[in-house]
Amino acid sequence: MADRQSRSADVNTGGPGVTTSHARPAGATASAGVLDGQPGGNAPVPPDFRTNGGGLGGGGSLPRRKGFGAESVFRATTLAAGTMVLIIIVAITVFLIAKAVPALRANDANFLTETDWFANESPPRFGIAALAYGTVITAIIALLVAVPIALGIALYLSHYAHKRIATTLGFLIDLLAAVPSVVFGLWGLIVFVEPVRDFSLWLNKYFSWLPLFGGDGPFGRSLMLGGLVLAIMVLPIITALSREVFMQTPTANEEAAWALGSTKWEMIRTAVLPYGRPGVIASVMLGLGRALGETIALAMTLGFINEITPNLIKNGGNTIAANIANGFGEAGEIGRGALIASGLVLFTITLIVNMIARAIIYRRREFTESAA
Repeated sequence: MADRQSRSADVNTGGPGVTTSHARPAGATASAGVLDGQPGGNAPVPPDFRTNGGGLGGGGSLPRRKGFGAESVFRATTLAAGTMVLIIIVAITVFLIAKAVPALRANDANFLTETDWFANESPPRFGIAALAYGTVITAIIALLVAVPIALGIALYLSHYAHKRIATTLGFLIDLLAAVPSVVFGLWGLIVFVEPVRDFSLWLNKYFSWLPLFGGDGPFGRSLMLGGLVLAIMVLPIITALSREVFMQTPTANEEAAWALGSTKWEMIRTAVLPYGRPGVIASVMLGLGRALGETIALAMTLGFINEITPNLIKNGGNTIAANIANGFGEAGEIGRGALIASGLVLFTITLIVNMIARAIIYRRREFTESAA
């Protein structure tokens, strides 16, 4: 009340006659008095208090942002990095097209439907159909085998295993991902081919009525062997990423499921899996990209017979990457162009797969955010 009375006596209804004690910024009254050695706080206000806020609290203009600083450098660097990625992708596409066009013009067959590959003959005759088929089939076999096992391991490590066991097994899985592909190829060619041959004979004996397991042999270096080796190679990638995604599930989601009386599996099914679905899809697509582009391991385990057949256990099969690895050293000018053209097809397939995966993830994210 005393403050209001003094203001009514000294101030002409908000006009220019406001006393200096009320013209100061908030919190500066007592400080100004102390600076002049006056306890009452009626000392004149220095000019810098009115312009800069006094430095002792209260309002004042914000400091101007520097025109060029660390933030600007970081923004420019990230923009340049993102632009460089796009430039590299475009450059790769242009290079592949430029090198592939002469070979495609010299080709005496339909490149998209022909199954044979005689790019070094005269006239050259080659096609991508059988190679693309083998690439897709081996990748599908790998995912069908690896994804369920990887998700089971990831759930066990994140929600069931003891901390020490989970840490040890997680380290071993990460170590398995670092094994070179040539080691997997040698292991598949020397060691794993015998169990796969025996398994193929068993399938042929009891399920030969299915086109997948028919035929009279020989069995061994087949699409199944290549797909199983790929499954072992992509297993640690999918497992490691899925485990990290499951461990990021909000505690509130899990506790809400527990509060509703859910069992542990019901909690995982209703809280963990829905939350981690986009991450699981991303990990599966990353594993699929590894399977589509694998070269050395498949070059050692497939039978290199270019044909389109539903049979998975008899010798044969070939992929785009394996065909490039085996044929590039002996290829002539047209042959190298043909191999580059097949690489362009593989590049397109990988790009389409990644775009589909990204669309699925974004759609799932939008659905989750709208539901929340």
